Amino acid sequence: MGKVYLTGAGPGDIDLLTVKALRVVREADVIIYDRLANPDILKEAKDGCEFVYVGKADGRHTLPQDQINEVIYQNALKYDNVVRLKGGDPLVFGRGGEEAKYLKERGIAFEFIPGVTSAISVPAYAGIPVTHRGVAVSFKVVTGHEAPNKEHSQVDWESMKADETIVFLMGLHNLGNIAKNLIRIGRSEDTPCAVISKGTTPEQKSVTGTLADIHAKVKAAGIKTPALIVVGKVVELKKDLEWINEKD
Repeated sequence: MGKVYLTGAGPGDIDLLTVKALRVVREADVIIYDRLANPDILKEAKDGCEFVYVGKADGRHTLPQDQINEVIYQNALKYDNVVRLKGGDPLVFGRGGEEAKYLKERGIAFEFIPGVTSAISVPAYAGIPVTHRGVAVSFKVVTGHEAPNKEHSQVDWESMKADETIVFLMGLHNLGNIAKNLIRIGRSEDTPCAVISKGTTPEQKSVTGTLADIHAKVKAAGIKTPALIVVGKVVELKKDLEWINEKD
């Protein structure tokens, strides 16, 4: 039986791939990869490496998660070095914990290789620090897309009353509801917001506004997934800290 490396591919810019992740990619016998992993990473694999795509898009999954778990397991029975390449970090809404649990129950050795999470890196590439002295001393990362079959939401909206930065991942299609919920629990309609699409890549595009108008602005701009949402006063720093010229 082989070993599985549950590996973070980073947010998109291949230069943000960690040294350790690059090493295991180059040593891999098979790479099982997601939609959000930069495809150029696969070019670093050795000759003869196998590739298995198990990407998920909104409403269009190549395989359900339980079958992905089994694919990883079966490949670990065949190969010595198995890389499960996941966009961002494997444990930040990446289902890496579920995959590791499945492997451990079946006696397969595994290792987590953390990746640069989009929750911090994408705002940074847009000139938005998630914390800043005198502006925000804490930040919260929240899923913007819960499983549709959940009877009760696990998102604690009441905890978001504090004047801190909130980063929503995978929330573009729920942007309107996210803004309404934040206003409902007491956040001002004038709270600054940003939506950043395809962050850290050459196609990066940002839209800024407030909780009151961000949904309309994003629709008008035709923003596409993958995208994340930043809510809080740190968004106002963008005008001073922008270091990338985004293309329309």
